[in-house]
Order: sequence, then structure tokens, then C-alpha cells
Amino acid sequence: MKNFSLVILLAAIVMSFSSVFVVPEGQKAIVLLFSKVQKDSEDSAVVYSPGLHFKVPFFSQVRRIDARIQTLDGTPDRFVTSEKKDLIVDSFVKWRVNDFSTFYLRARGDKQYAETLLEQKVNNGLRTNFGTRTIREIVSGERSELMEEALVQASESARELGIEVLDVRVKQINLPQEVSSSIYQRMRAERTAVAKEHRSEGQEKAETIRAGVDRRVTVMLADAERNSRSVRGQGDADAAGIYANAYNKDPEFFSFVRSLEAYKKTFKNKQDVMVLSPDSDFFQYMKGAKAQ
Repeated sequence: MKNFSLVILLAAIVMSFSSVFVVPEGQKAIVLLFSKVQKDSEDSAVVYSPGLHFKVPFFSQVRRIDARIQTLDGTPDRFVTSEKKDLIVDSFVKWRVNDFSTFYLRARGDKQYAETLLEQKVNNGLRTNFGTRTIREIVSGERSELMEEALVQASESARELGIEVLDVRVKQINLPQEVSSSIYQRMRAERTAVAKEHRSEGQEKAETIRAGVDRRVTVMLADAERNSRSVRGQGDADAAGIYANAYNKDPEFFSFVRSLEAYKKTFKNKQDVMVLSPDSDFFQYMKGAKAQ
């Protein structure tokens, strides 16, 4: 009897645990009864909000689905404009589940699988919008209009997945790598040509400035040389005048001083040899000094 009561107690505990389930905050749940979505009297799927709920034990399965806003940041894709030009477009999508039954049936309740399908639909919409515009229109001022049209198309196509698309944004638009490389090379060549032009103009101006400076230096040196010669000539004239006045005042003394200066310069180097006659006028003052 005790064993039977224990079995009944354990069965009751197991049934009580299998008949309740908890939906965490930020999620919602649907219940599958015999692998079919449980529906209400209006034939709509029963969606359970966060909290504690009851279900049929053993025969029911709970599928919890994230009800928060999700961000789909897909890989950049290649689109073709109306000019048949390729663009690499990087975009993202804000979405959330609004029909949990449809989401479970169409996307198997799998977020990654749903995002794969959603990315295809969004890219198809973007591809259509990019294909009707030129690069100038896309870059200059129609990006917001393009994103609005892509949002409308994505919302309509995502409805069949039970998904509500809240926003579609284009983050970045780039040219393909091979096109970018050719553009960069052309830009580099243009910048190099401009740099060479500026450099040649700078060299020309430098040569002009250098020639002007050289000319001014030449003129200044010529003026300095002319002034120095004029000063030197004036000095020589003044010296000659002084010598002449001194000579006129005392010719004998002037001759004596000039002879002393000649003796000093002549006998400055002791290794010099002079061959002169003793009666030469060069030694006239030395003779007088010897005689005295």
C-alpha cells in the first residue's frame, strides 16, 4: 500500500511538472498539441506571454520564440545600377516576429534560417531599387527614398514569414575592388601630374628669384668695388698731399725718414744679399752716422 501511494505521488509530481511551463522575459511561446499549433476558438494560434502557463502533459510541446527586436547585419552584396555599374552595398535590417504561428511554420522557429530568408527578400528589394537608379542619384540625394521603398517591399515580402520589418538601412556603398583600384590609380596619376606641374612652376619661380638675387648681388658688389676704389683713390690723394706738404716743410728730414723706412724693409730678412757700391746714395745717411 505504501509503495502504491509513493507511485501515485511520484506520478502526480511528474504530471504537475509536465503540465506547466515558463516563458522567460523577452520571449513568447506557442504550444504544439500532437504536432499541431494550439489554436483558440477563433482559429488563431495561442501565443503565451512571459510567465507561468499550463499545458496538456506529455502530449504538448512548447516552442519559445524571441519576441524582441532583432538586427540582421548581413554580408555586403553586389548590386547593378541602371547604368550597368556594379556597387557593393552593405545594409542592415531591424525586424521582429509578429505572427508566431506563421513564423514557426514557415521558418521552423529558427532565427538563423529566418534571417537567411529575410536577407534574400531584402536584397531582392534593394536590387530592384538600385536597378532603377544611377550612381549619382543613389549617392546624391535619393538614398532615403530608396531605403523607404526597400522597407515597403521587404515588409510585404516578409509578412509571409510572420516577420515585421521595422527598418531597412544602407550603411555603406562602395565600388568593387577592381573598379576602386583603377579609379585610385587614375586619381594617383592625376595627382602626380598636378604635383609635377606645381613642382615645375616652383622651380621656374625659384630660378627667377635666384636670377634676381644674383643680379642684385652683382650690382651691389660692383657698387662696393667702385666705392672702395673711390675711397682708396681719395686716401692715396690725401696721403700724397700730406707727403708733399711734409716734403715742402723740411725736404732733408723727409728724405731721412724715407731712407730709414727703406733700410727697415731692406734689412728685415737677414738672409738677403745686396751688392751695392759703398759710395752709393743708398747709404748716405749711414755714412754720416759712422763719421760722427
